[in-house]
Amino acid sequence: MRPGSLVGRVAIVTGAARGIGYAIAEAFSDEGARVLIADRDLQAAIAASAQVAGSVAVGVDVGSHTSVDSMVAAALEEFGRIDILVNNAGIDDTGAITAITDEQWDRMVNVNLTGVFYCTRAVTPTMIGQRYGRIISIGSNLGIIGSIGMPHYCAVKAGVHGLMRAVARELAPHGITANTIAPGPVDTDLLRSLPDEILDRKLADIPLGRFGQVGEIAPTAVLLASAAGGYYTGSTLNVTGGDVMY
Repeated sequence: MRPGSLVGRVAIVTGAARGIGYAIAEAFSDEGARVLIADRDLQAAIAASAQVAGSVAVGVDVGSHTSVDSMVAAALEEFGRIDILVNNAGIDDTGAITAITDEQWDRMVNVNLTGVFYCTRAVTPTMIGQRYGRIISIGSNLGIIGSIGMPHYCAVKAGVHGLMRAVARELAPHGITANTIAPGPVDTDLLRSLPDEILDRKLADIPLGRFGQVGEIAPTAVLLASAAGGYYTGSTLNVTGGDVMY
């Protein structure tokens, strides 16, 4: 993959004010893309955008279709096109199956799955018109192998994987690819919000013996967004330190 592999491309990255989303936005910028840094925390998005060349910040609640539609309109007004969408925004939470409340379940589904649907639906007409697009969603290893104490999180991440496979089949004739990155545990604020017993158990499962870093996820996103990744669609790429092997 050549340096500057995303020159001329425009990307939307949700949840990009920090963590994996920020690392992806920064990597895209380094490869020449213009980036819309979208985050529910607008002030954090503005601060992140100040550090990422060629980027613009916008506030978005991915669980609201009107907010998502406004985000897409802002990208088109600013850049005139949308080549890449990274569905990264998400929340984390824990609870036994007998303890998770209706509110916890609904919030998890709304942000982590419905939000992916809203964003994907919103950019698709533009990408079809361009006959080009790259849709990349951040799933999780837990959507593949499951986890004690996180059934709602595991369920929605498995849903993201399935949604991307369906989108990949539907949009392939229009020159649009759709793929999922399934990270293992990555050292972010989101991960550190989990109880110690879950973190200890998860660390013990990883053959490489450590949690990942955000910069170790971003190169996979660059690959999938670039011409070098043009033959990937409907794929789930595991970046897990060996926690998932197949």
